[in-house]
Amino acid sequence: MVSTAPPRVLTVAGSDSGGGAGIQADLKAMLALGVHGMSVITAVTAQNSLGVQGYWELPAEAVRAQFRSVVDDIGVQAVKTGMLASIELVETVSELLADVDAPVVVDPVGVSKHGDALLAAEAVATVRERLLPVATLATPNLHEVTQLTGITVTEEREMRAAADALLALGPRWVLIKGGHLAGEAADLLVGPDGTEHWYRAARYDNRHTHGTGCTLASSIAAELAKGREMPEAVAAAKEYITGAIRAGFALGAGIGPVDHAWRWR
Repeated sequence: MVSTAPPRVLTVAGSDSGGGAGIQADLKAMLALGVHGMSVITAVTAQNSLGVQGYWELPAEAVRAQFRSVVDDIGVQAVKTGMLASIELVETVSELLADVDAPVVVDPVGVSKHGDALLAAEAVATVRERLLPVATLATPNLHEVTQLTGITVTEEREMRAAADALLALGPRWVLIKGGHLAGEAADLLVGPDGTEHWYRAARYDNRHTHGTGCTLASSIAAELAKGREMPEAVAAAKEYITGAIRAGFALGAGIGPVDHAWRWR
């Protein structure tokens, strides 16, 4: 008896050797949400709970070959991007995504949880000009909002202006993540018709939050691949990441990861 394949989601991102973020977090979240995860590795990091000790980009031809190998044979029902590191890799991935007939969730990764740069400063303009216009959804945190638009958000009422500025760069939808603000963990989704969708959750006193952004973006991609509309996909992903943050655990001497398997424990 041959089983029917689950929805297929491709992550295009860097590898986290500590297993908490990047490709590893994406694939764990995809498994937890019932889709088949596949990967295009853009960079390899030496990384643990204390930070990123170094990273090495893969050649553009290796990224292109991985992408074509998966998409041309297996196909995808959603794509998520994370760490792209350099101008050349941002350009390469943007070009590849332009021909994909599936939702594309762009997590415009700029720095790690520990503050380590994961995107060359000179590549920020390329993300704005090439990558965001091919995104179905962009999911910046507040640091990335500033990096991409110059807008600094210090309170919740400023998030709408940030969303509008991001939408002007080309993505169809934008999710502004307010996790670094005080109070509730509030995120704002704005789409083509300008309607605001707010997602709120309790803020848990848990420092072990490594991989939050990667996990949320890949969770949204998983829900889109399963056929949910964008507002419902974000709601389901928000519920999943909130549980994963609540269950985050200590690992090593620094910041531990969110728990991708929290529903099974």
